[in-house]
Amino acid sequence: MTLLRYWYTLRDLRPVQVYGRIAQRLVRPRPDYSPAPECRPQSGIWVSPARHSPAMLGPRRFRFLSEDRELSWPTGWNDPAIHKLWLFNLHYFADLASDNADERTTWHSELIARWIAENPPFTGHGWVPYCLSQRIVNWIKWLLARNLPIASMLDSLALQTRYLERRVERHLQGNHLLANATALAFAGLYFSGSEGDRWLATALDLLRHEVPQQILRDGGHYELSPMYHSLVLEHLLDVTNVARAFAAAAPAAVDLTATWHSQIALMRHWLHTMSFPDGQIVLLSDSAWEIAPSPAELDAYAERLCLTPVTPLAPRVTKLADSGYVRLANGPAVLIADVGPLGARYQPGHGHADVLSFELALGNDRVVVDTGTSVYYGNNQQRLQERGTAAHNTVTVDGENSSEVWDVFRVARRAKPVDLTIVEPSPDQFEVGCSHDGYLRLPGRVRQHRRWRLSADELEIEDQVEGRFTSAIARFHLDPLVRVATPPAALPTTAPAIAQSRAILELGPWGIEFEARGSELSIEPSNYHPQFGATIENLCLVCRLTQSSAVFRFRWSRR
Repeated sequence: MTLLRYWYTLRDLRPVQVYGRIAQRLVRPRPDYSPAPECRPQSGIWVSPARHSPAMLGPRRFRFLSEDRELSWPTGWNDPAIHKLWLFNLHYFADLASDNADERTTWHSELIARWIAENPPFTGHGWVPYCLSQRIVNWIKWLLARNLPIASMLDSLALQTRYLERRVERHLQGNHLLANATALAFAGLYFSGSEGDRWLATALDLLRHEVPQQILRDGGHYELSPMYHSLVLEHLLDVTNVARAFAAAAPAAVDLTATWHSQIALMRHWLHTMSFPDGQIVLLSDSAWEIAPSPAELDAYAERLCLTPVTPLAPRVTKLADSGYVRLANGPAVLIADVGPLGARYQPGHGHADVLSFELALGNDRVVVDTGTSVYYGNNQQRLQERGTAAHNTVTVDGENSSEVWDVFRVARRAKPVDLTIVEPSPDQFEVGCSHDGYLRLPGRVRQHRRWRLSADELEIEDQVEGRFTSAIARFHLDPLVRVATPPAALPTTAPAIAQSRAILELGPWGIEFEARGSELSIEPSNYHPQFGATIENLCLVCRLTQSSAVFRFRWSRR
């Protein structure tokens, strides 16, 4: 079975993802300590980029992944007792481009000097290509904000860029490759001479090839994670910004970024579609808040660059056909449903087994939530649980995941959604239906169908599970602010063969009645992870189907 899983995992990879990984392990460039090239004269205006949340709380104190730490130097950079992703964030230097960064200039200067002195070439987390990419961009943003380079900073930037040039992550593809290209573009525009020209040429070649491939026709990034979509949008805005700042020396970069204007507008529209009225993204796939700038912050950045205004959302139904998401809005209710593939065929690493899952909000209050993402490294069991079907608002059959997620970023066989329909059965309702084949691999050849019907005061969900199965469980994870006013209780019914139960929920100004037919309802503890490293206790409506079909209703009114 393990060999079969490897086959299904590897069969869709591109050749470069195989030989590129081998090359990354075998080829180790030598450090090039040549002096940095001369800086290019800035000929255009550098506008203030998107701002991230501050992470530097003191000269040695930082907050990443919802965790504060006071570090000891020099061991703090690579302390094995600290979570790997936390250390990666330390090496990004994102605080240099965060809110009120100018108030921490002295701390930043000291931190840059310390990094140069305490991170010898090619040793430790700081030399991972993705960390290099983030840091090169953030250091140059800091310099473009009229901070003076400290001693050895420019030589270190050149050394880091030379190494990145030889370690571009073609084997990973996706957002990593765009991050590498963004860093090479920044260095190639900031520095002049043959090296700067070469770095810029490499960046532009990558961007010309990757942007059309990675940005779908509906504006979504092909990894289908709203968080990574936001980061990729920031990359395109950043390259547009730095190209204009050095326009006289790099007309090819300006011309390339000009071709992105319509794509950036589509990406912003996509991000609005995948956000709720509270201003935050939906947490489907690998997504968490506070990692990427908020949609409003990215909009403000695009407006400072005088880019094309974003198209308003449709008032009722927005279908992202290429990404496989649907947004429904009716009265106070907004529902965002996953009716698409897990992710790019050859890059599914940020996908979850969440087909036919959804989130529901009433105004600024979220009701049904995706459980989010809290970890990547160091706790594979937690990672697998968060990627698994039971962590999402859909149906789990016989305890299996709808797509075979495994390891940290691996996927074998994947569910394929089919038969998507969107109709308006009445003027005040609309309906979305979809099926998937992810459970056809099970002995009972199971297929799941789901239908959502949304009106201004009710959401009805109908699930049908066709085929032979032992158990089928629909879960609806509730926002931590939702309180259960009454426990589930059996209701009288005229059809004894159909189990029927309900619960009364309270959320802010809303009273919500949940009713389940064709299943046995229990309310169980769960966990919610809206930010990396954060775990918040919440409740989950667990509905064990007693037959092949079940109907669930959420009815709401203001209290």
